[in-house]
Amino acid sequence: MLTQALNLYKTAYSGLARSSWNLSLVLLVNRSGTMVLPFMTIYCTQHLHFTIAEAGIVMSMFGFGSLAGAFLGGKLTDRYGFYDVQFGALLSGGALFLVLGFQQSLVGVCINSFILSLCNDAFRPANSTAVAHYSTTETRTRSYSLNRLAVNLGWAVGGAVGGFIASVNYSLLFWVDGFTNIFSALLLVKLMPRSGAIKSAASKVMHTVKAASAYKDVPYLLFLLFTTLFAICFFQFFTIQPVFFKTHWHYSEMFIGFLMSMNGLLIILIEMVLVHKLDGRHHPLVYIPFGVLLTGAGFALTNILPGVAFTGVLIIVFLTIGEILSMPFMNAFWISRAGEGNTGQYAGLYSMAWSTAQILAPAMGSFLVDFNGYSFLWWALGIISIASAAGFASLYAYRFKPQRGNVIKAADVNPT
Repeated sequence: MLTQALNLYKTAYSGLARSSWNLSLVLLVNRSGTMVLPFMTIYCTQHLHFTIAEAGIVMSMFGFGSLAGAFLGGKLTDRYGFYDVQFGALLSGGALFLVLGFQQSLVGVCINSFILSLCNDAFRPANSTAVAHYSTTETRTRSYSLNRLAVNLGWAVGGAVGGFIASVNYSLLFWVDGFTNIFSALLLVKLMPRSGAIKSAASKVMHTVKAASAYKDVPYLLFLLFTTLFAICFFQFFTIQPVFFKTHWHYSEMFIGFLMSMNGLLIILIEMVLVHKLDGRHHPLVYIPFGVLLTGAGFALTNILPGVAFTGVLIIVFLTIGEILSMPFMNAFWISRAGEGNTGQYAGLYSMAWSTAQILAPAMGSFLVDFNGYSFLWWALGIISIASAAGFASLYAYRFKPQRGNVIKAADVNPT
C-alpha cells in the first residue's frame, strides 16, 4: 500500500520541466518571505497608532494596487516578455518593502502600499505566462498546481516565521520581506538566465500571427464574471470566517491557526495527485462547478452543524477540496483561451478578477453580517456559489460541450 502511494506521488510529479520546478522554487522563496501583509493591520493600529478605519484604508490601497498591477503586468508581459516583468516586479517590490518600513504618516503609508502592491502583483500575470511557456499541453495544469503548492507552502512558512519576528520587532518584517523579494529576483537570474528565456520565447512566436484580443473574448469574460463571484465567496475563508470562529464558536487562536494550516497541508498532500488523475479526462469546466459547489457547501455547513471542533475541521475539508477542484482547472481554462501574442492579456484579466474579489469580499462580508448576522452571510455565500457554479456549467453546456461524446483535454480548447 505504501509503495503504491509513493508511486502515485512519483507519477504525479514526474514529467514536469526543470524550468517549471525553478519557477516554483523562486515563488516558494518569495512567498516564504511574505510577512508584512498578514500583520499590516496590527502594525498600523498598534505601532503607527492609526484608527481601525485608517488601517482599512491602507489595506484597500493594497487591493487597488493589486488590481492595477494585474492589469499593468499583463500589458507589460505581452510587450516586453514575462522574464523582464518578473525580475522587475520582484526587485522593485523588495525595495518598496524596505521603504514602507520607514513611512509614518497615513498618506505616506497609503501611497507606498499602493505602488508596492502594483509592483508585486505585476509579477502574477508574468509568472502565469512563464508557467504556460515552459510547460506542455500534458503538464500545464500540473505545472500550475506545482506553483500553487509553492505558494501555500511559502505562506505557511512565512506566517509562522513572521509571527515570531513580529513578537520581537515589527520593523524586521519589512527588512525580511524586502530582502526575500530581492533574493528571489537574483535567484531567478541564477536559475533561469534571461538569454535562454528570450531565445526560447522568440522561437515559439516566429511563425505565429497576431492573436485576438482577450477583451473581446465573450466566453472568457463570462468565465471571469463567474470566477469573481466564486472568489468573493472564497476570500471569506481568510477574512470573516476566522473572526466568526473566534467570537461565536469560541475557538482558540491556536485551533484557528491549525485550521488555516490544515488548508495548506491538504493542498500540499493531495492536489498534485488529484489533478494528475483528473486532468485530460474532461473539459476543465466540468470540474470547476463541483469545486465551487463544495466551497458553497462548506460555508453553508456553518449554519447546519454545531460549533464543535469536528465541524471546523469538516468545513475546512469541504473548502479545501472545493479549492482543489476549481482553481487548477480555472488556470487550465484561461491558458487554453490564450494565444502566443496575448497570454499576458489573459493572465492579467484573470489576476484582475481575483484582485477585484479581494477588494469586494471584506466589504461585502462585513456588510451582510451587519445587515442580518453571520447566519445570513453563510446562506448568502451558499447561494452565490450555486449561481457561480450554474454559470460555469451553462458556459460549458452551451459553448464547450463536445459533440458525440468526444473528450476535450484541459489545454486543448481553442479560442472562439
